[in-house]
Amino acid sequence: MPGSTKTMGVLTVGALVAVTAYTVALGSNGWLWFGWVVLGMATLGMLATRNT
Repeated sequence: MPGSTKTMGVLTVGALVAVTAYTVALGSNGWLWFGWVVLGMATLGMLATRNT
């Protein structure tokens, strides 16, 4: 399970970089940011369940 949590964390950070680059280049897209927030919440949920 720790490997999948680490992978999810790397994916979340990579998605943040991609969404930020998209916003800088083409302007803000609310759906991309919403998707990133959902991904971040899922990652936090995985971290919370891993520690219990």
